[in-house]
Order: sequence, then structure tokens, then C-alpha cells
Amino acid sequence: MANVIEVRNPASGEKIGEVKSYAVEEAKEAVARARKAQRRWEAVGIDERARVIRRFRDVLLDRAEEVCELITRENGKVLQESFQMEVFPIVDLASYFASRAKDILGPRRINLHLLKHRRSYLHYRPRGVVLIISPWNFPFSIPFGEVVMALLAGNAVVLKPASLTPLIALKGRELFDEAGLDADLFQVIPCAGRTAYQLIGDGVGYVNFTGSTGVGIQVSEACGRNLIPCSMELGGKDPAIVLPDADLDIVTGSLVWGAFANAGQVCASIERAYVHESLYDEVVRRVVEKVQRMKVGDGLVDGTDMGPMTDPGQLEVVIRQVDDAVSRGGKALTGGKRIDGPGQFYPPTVLVDVDDEMEAVKEETFGPTLPIMKYRSVEEAIERANSSIYGLDAYVYGRDREEMKRVAERLEAGTVMVNETLFTHACPETPWGGVKKSGIGRVHSDDGLRDLCVSYHVNEETIPTAKWSPFWQPYSQKMYQALLGASRALNHSDFTTKANGAWGFLSSAVELIRGR
Repeated sequence: MANVIEVRNPASGEKIGEVKSYAVEEAKEAVARARKAQRRWEAVGIDERARVIRRFRDVLLDRAEEVCELITRENGKVLQESFQMEVFPIVDLASYFASRAKDILGPRRINLHLLKHRRSYLHYRPRGVVLIISPWNFPFSIPFGEVVMALLAGNAVVLKPASLTPLIALKGRELFDEAGLDADLFQVIPCAGRTAYQLIGDGVGYVNFTGSTGVGIQVSEACGRNLIPCSMELGGKDPAIVLPDADLDIVTGSLVWGAFANAGQVCASIERAYVHESLYDEVVRRVVEKVQRMKVGDGLVDGTDMGPMTDPGQLEVVIRQVDDAVSRGGKALTGGKRIDGPGQFYPPTVLVDVDDEMEAVKEETFGPTLPIMKYRSVEEAIERANSSIYGLDAYVYGRDREEMKRVAERLEAGTVMVNETLFTHACPETPWGGVKKSGIGRVHSDDGLRDLCVSYHVNEETIPTAKWSPFWQPYSQKMYQALLGASRALNHSDFTTKANGAWGFLSSAVELIRGR
């Protein structure tokens, strides 16, 4: 039926559920209900909002095993990944922001450097209804981080989950029911992408999108036409640079995890590794050895290291890219062919003898491949790492801290990690987002929470208001000369020590003129 979305387990192909697919008018009605509920939610204050979020966190912990099992059945990732990459980050984020949101969103004073008789501050109010359009690769941790933060900021939320993974989104809504949240404040609307697209400009105050660059551009264009702020976390082709002095135990363990966690379906996955020529052969040998020991299978089975791919369309992308690389002289030292049998399994594949112009190295893969290439100079490695149209994450491995810092700060990526990979998305205090075609805006962090609000500026007096100002009409040559003199005194002096003197000069001049 057209109004039903069927959900299948990618490890077996079996149907595990179905959900209603919202029509456009139903989705718009959901937004209207959310908008009404938001006014009440804003009025209850941040202390009460934090209390609800803490209850949600506690319910999530109590039901963590149930949630993890559903994530694994619906998405395919290994059970341990379901906890450490999906559930625990939300538990931690909820605790972090529930404890700190009041301070983060409190008024922020702006110290005026010149007009000392006045002062400014910013205060924050929610945007209204936040529309979250979320992906299938992290169907719980990605949207629910934004759900928690948006609710704490006083917004209502409408979540459009990926059609491959709507069940866990609805489970999250159930957890909020148990925590006592008004059902209209957070609504999950499984629907076609074009349906969610039509909600932009129809009562939505902010859009958070995570997904492909192509769709993200369309969504951001719609936001632009309606002057709606947004954050876009899009594609990636994240490089790793292994410096000549790197610790190979750290390098090889981290490369394997960074490339093959969640079957490589991570926007922050290592999708190309540049290894100094002096270490190349040994790094390849050790990586291949580790990969050959990995067990691929159903994520619910104990001992499984990598599950299936979630999206059959993305599986075809991986097959095409690997086949193309091999046909052009590349070698697959592990994997390289889809695993026969039920389920959407592709083995972890290490590629060598590849170059930067091959599709497997140039285009986003979003699957379990690791192209490894050698370089001669660090300058070469930096140039090749920055040659991509994407700029989400990058990684540097070495021992010399100053050298690693130098390299890291030259990489064009929203986040650069040193001697590790992947997990900064799970750190609520760090900003997350990309540059170039990896997106705009940032989520998480204090700034990410503030961005879910509108900042309002207030400028007020610090002393009783004077009945006259030198800036008002009527204008005169005398006042013009006084202002000019004050400006010269200010800008020809030590700014930090003589600004008050310049203001005093102007004040004295004003007093003389006022006596005219």
C-alpha cells in the first residue's frame, strides 16, 4: 500500500514491521499542533524542561537493551555499536545539556568598549518548531541528539526519520511518552522525502538535515527561499594522514575501526588513507591481518565485528566503486565481492594500487572500503587530503605533537582528530559539522544549543537617561568639530587605556556646547 512503509532487517531481508506514511496534509497538521504546544512548552521554563529530559534519559537507560536490539534489527549495526554509538551518546548528551542549558542560554553581556554610559546583552528565545530530517546510518543518535537539545531550548520538534529506519524513531517517541512529554511537542512523521520538503516554510522555524549532499542542497535552497535558518551535515570523503613517526599499533587499530565500524556507513569514516612511504608496506600488512580476522554477520550474534549494509542502493555504490578500481589496476587485498546468501553483506575491503582519480578514492563510498595510498612528503599528503570537494572530518597519526598540530590545522575539515577516529560526534561539548560540500552550520556544543534559539540584543542605560544627546538634531559645526576631535583622540591613542579619556574629552566638549 502506498501509505505504508515496510521495514526489513538488512541481515536477513525479513520484514520486521510497517508504519504509516504521512500524507502532506497530515504532516502539516502535525506541524500546526507542534506550534501550539510549543508556546506552552516555552512558558514552563528551562528547569521543567530539563526535568523532563532527565526522565527521558532514565527511561532510555532502563530500556537500553530493548532499544539496542531494535537498532540492530532495523539498521544492521553490531549490538555493541548500537549501544556505544547510538544509545550511550544520547544518555550522556541528555545529562550534559540538562545540567548546563540554563547557563548556556542565560543572558550574555556584551561589554561596550566606547559608550560606557550604556550596556548590551543577548537573550535567547526558541525558534518555534524544529524540523529534523534524519538519516538511516545512525537512526537514533543523530536525530535524538537534536531532539533533546531543541526541546531543552524550548522548541517543539517534528522528526522525519529515514524510510529505512522509522521504527527506532517511533520507539524514541514512546520513551518520551513514558517520560511525560506532551505528545504534540515531539512528533515523528514517517513519510516520503518530498513530503518533509513541503513543510519548509509552513510554520517551521529551523531545519536540521543530515544526509547526502545532493538532497541537502535542495533542502538548503528551500530554507533560503523562506529565510529559515538551517544546519546541513552532508557527505564526506574523510582522509587519514599517517606521519613517518606514527605508532603502528595505534595507526592500524584506529584505521580498521575508522573504516569498518557500522560497515563503513559513517559520515566520519576513513575513506582514504595516506601513509608515508617508509611505513606503507608494514601498515598495509598489519591492516590486512586485522581485517582478515574480522567476523561479518548478523549484529545480534555474539562475536560479530561488522554487520550488513543498511541500504541496498548504497551496497550497489560500493560494488560499483570497487569493481571500477580493480578494473583500473587497483587490488582488493581483502573482500572485493559481495557475500553470497541472504542479507546485504559486503566484506571489509582493503584497496591498494589506487589513485586519487579513481571513484573509490574521489567519491563518497559510505561502505566498508579502505583505500591505502603512499606519499613522499607531508606537504604532498596535506595537498592530496585537501583536494576533495568534501571537508567533514580528517585524521592525523604521529608522535611529534607540534608536527601533528601543524598538519591538523592545515587540513580543510570541520573536525580533525589526532591518533584516533570517529567518536567526537559523541562528545556533546564539541561542535560537529563540515566545510565545503560537507555542509553548513554546527550541531552539539554550546553554540549548537544557542543556534536552536533566536538571539535578541538589548541595549540599555547604566545611568539615568540624559534629556539631550550630542548625536541628536539639531546638528551644528561646533558639534561636528567636537565629535571629530574625540574620534582623533581615541584613534591616535592606546585604545585600551585611553578610550575613557577620549569619551571624557567628548563629554567635556558636549558640555561646553550645551552651554551655547
